[in-house]
Amino acid sequence: MKGLQILTGALIVCQSMLSSCKEEDEYVYPNVVTEFIDARTDGDGTLRHLITDKGKILDIQPRNGLDGLVSDTVYRTVSVYEPKENDEAYLYSAQLILSMIPVTEDYFKGDLRTDPTDVRSIWQSGNYLNMILTPMVKDQSHAFHFIEQGITERNGRKILALALYHDRNEDEEAFTKEVYLSVPLWNYHDRLHAGDSVHFQINTYKGMTTYKFLYPEIKSY
Repeated sequence: MKGLQILTGALIVCQSMLSSCKEEDEYVYPNVVTEFIDARTDGDGTLRHLITDKGKILDIQPRNGLDGLVSDTVYRTVSVYEPKENDEAYLYSAQLILSMIPVTEDYFKGDLRTDPTDVRSIWQSGNYLNMILTPMVKDQSHAFHFIEQGITERNGRKILALALYHDRNEDEEAFTKEVYLSVPLWNYHDRLHAGDSVHFQINTYKGMTTYKFLYPEIKSY
């Protein structure tokens, strides 16, 4: 990822998640893959490559609707694509994932909100910690971020403590909504090493829950 801008944000609300490269909803896709994946643009702001969490780079086959983005940037996405021969892929859709660099508690003004949400799944892959959350929503925007709570050391290994910031904006709990997030673990490559730990705390509807993962060997693509 050297020489590339990594697209991250501050607070991004769950009701304004962006989508690009959309096809008609009625279209029946062929043999496709749907996954959390990096999408990289070229100097003209056109999507050119998909990078899997295992480090495989796929060339996106040209078509209309892939341009108009920030140049030389890696976007974290949920993408639907069809693998082709010669390490190419046809990209059907790419939805942006919330993937912010964690910030310390003093970043937030006012209350440090950790409103509850359910967790559909959470897993580590590649350079990211990924999760699908299902908060209860109605008609208000919810804000999410990652809180960095510090790095401690135990038995010669380091532990990074993170937590989920969630401001439900006093929304009513009417129905669930899927929210996709990825913590960019590559941000800690100069402070953590493979074998260290990441503890991620989320306030769920059943109470505070901590998910524990090993820090991966960070790779540059």
